Amino acid sequence: MGIRFFDRWRTPRRRRAAPAGDTPTAGGPHGTGNGTGNGAEHGSEDGTGGGTENGEDRQEAMAALFAECGLLRELAESEGLRLDDRADSLTALDQVLPRWRDDPEVSDWLGNDAGLYLGTVIRRSVPGARWRLAAHGRPLLVLPTGLELDVTTLGHSWADQGAPQLSAVYLAATDD
Repeated sequence: MGIRFFDRWRTPRRRRAAPAGDTPTAGGPHGTGNGTGNGAEHGSEDGTGGGTENGEDRQEAMAALFAECGLLRELAESEGLRLDDRADSLTALDQVLPRWRDDPEVSDWLGNDAGLYLGTVIRRSVPGARWRLAAHGRPLLVLPTGLELDVTTLGHSWADQGAPQLSAVYLAATDD
């Protein structure tokens, strides 16, 4: 394909095996769903698992799955960036030249990854922020204020148009 990070990404990888029923199933190479889309088979409509301990386990499982962002991490690496799940890395991503926009398939997957990475950074920075699976397994980040961020939509917009900047969304979400 001629895009170094994408050519490596297409190479099959070994994925960590997760205990059955503990992790949402991936909706593609970078996971955006739980198989059925509603999470109700695990005890709650929002896909968090229902009970406190089980719900916390499901939160951690979703967080781990959504934090993978393999394509985005490879893009960053090919640009000499290290994604450390902190706000500074969002600013660095905003500065990357968008060479991926010529390939709709790459742009689509990268949009998912960018949104999930944005959600990961916010979740790790904002106490009480949590993941919730909406209809069709779409991941939403719920802030302690109750505001829900559709991070994959934000990521797609960033990948396709460059706006909103990931760092600007982070600042807005963390603004008290």
